[in-house]
Amino acid sequence: MKLPYAEPYKIKVVEPLRRSTRREREQWITEANHNLFKLRSDQVFIDLLTDSGTGAMSHHQWSEMMLGDESYAGSTSYFKLKEVINDLLGMPLFVPTHQGRAAENVLFSAMVREGDMVPGNAHFDTTKGHIEFRRATAVDCTINEASKTTLYHPFKGNIDLNKLEKVFRSHPKEKIPLCIITVTCNTSGGQPVSMQNIRDVSALCKQYGIPVFFDAARFAENAYFIKMREKEYADHTIPEVVREMFSYVDGATMSCKKDAIVNIGGFLACRDKALFDKISMYCILYEGYLTYGGLAGRDLAAVAQGLKEGCDFFYLESRIEQAAYLGKLLKEYGIAYQEPPGGHAIFVDAKKMLPHIPKEEFQAQTLAVELYLEGGVRAVEIGTLLADRDPCTGENRYPQLELLRLAIPRRVYTNNHIEYVAACLGNIYQRREKITKGFRITKEAPIMRHFTVELERAQ
Repeated sequence: MKLPYAEPYKIKVVEPLRRSTRREREQWITEANHNLFKLRSDQVFIDLLTDSGTGAMSHHQWSEMMLGDESYAGSTSYFKLKEVINDLLGMPLFVPTHQGRAAENVLFSAMVREGDMVPGNAHFDTTKGHIEFRRATAVDCTINEASKTTLYHPFKGNIDLNKLEKVFRSHPKEKIPLCIITVTCNTSGGQPVSMQNIRDVSALCKQYGIPVFFDAARFAENAYFIKMREKEYADHTIPEVVREMFSYVDGATMSCKKDAIVNIGGFLACRDKALFDKISMYCILYEGYLTYGGLAGRDLAAVAQGLKEGCDFFYLESRIEQAAYLGKLLKEYGIAYQEPPGGHAIFVDAKKMLPHIPKEEFQAQTLAVELYLEGGVRAVEIGTLLADRDPCTGENRYPQLELLRLAIPRRVYTNNHIEYVAACLGNIYQRREKITKGFRITKEAPIMRHFTVELERAQ
């Protein structure tokens, strides 16, 4: 008999959770204008809004925080992190930043200009936001299989090489500053990118003289999927897979709040000294001096330790199996989601769950509100609200996928919590036809509106 996986850690500290009543939740979500970002954390029972910065650090990480060097310049904690990034990723040049979107801001300030085209695999919200803020265009080149939630494909995060080459052929090289590979691809359902695809994209970019960068927030989870789904890597360690992944790219941005399992932090790494010098200027301008980049020394030390822990096979197995367990339970209820399960989350297909709600009334957001009302579970819409309006026409962009993301924090919830979440969605599924109204926008920001949008029930 094959032994089931078990969490490779034990619980040392617990945080009490309060279960609210439905009447309380109805009041709170109304006061929040039906935007789950605006809820207080103590109004939430199980928080699956994001896995970013919400994980539980290990005792080794807390120990490293006590050793943090808070020197303004030349902190020993910086050099500890520099060594880990070089050894693990093979990236000799890097600047720390306070989080991933800060790294994007620094990189795009150095590389992206108005009118540019930035191809990649379904850029996430902050990536696309930074690109469009500079009046450039993010071009989605994800494979078509990614838009078919019930279709099995082992690497739905892959870039379609024909789509990518079409971008390269139809625009001058100087208008394409870089190509971005997001690993894993969050917007398409936390789906991994194969090593073969990374290799092929890298070769195509080199052929056209285009730099290629990772959005590396979940690089370790991507490496795990490569090890488990590409036969030639079955006997490789996670660090070996990671090192090869990064050997094909020119640089990377990273939110360390994901696979480095910390509450704050990020970095921007590259190989080219000329680019690094340019990046350094923007880092100092926006983030701070090059050896702290908006972080305390203790945070740098925690990131260095977390990067190593995040590449532990048994930790990754436990994490990814927990997401798969949630997917298994949802399938038993008859609920469609992006298959196969992604690394950090399950993405419920809101179009299939609530097909009778008009797309103009935000199906995934409607489902998110229902999930909160049902059991105090907070999740996030990955659909029309997140897609924003077309910057040229001002019209809503309706993506092919309308998803509710259930992002699982690292080393935080037990499988009892997972079963509770599945049961809440199961209850909603049983009464789905009684949900007759979605929402309309009453107030929105011109970019990345989903964070602050205000909504009311459609009439």
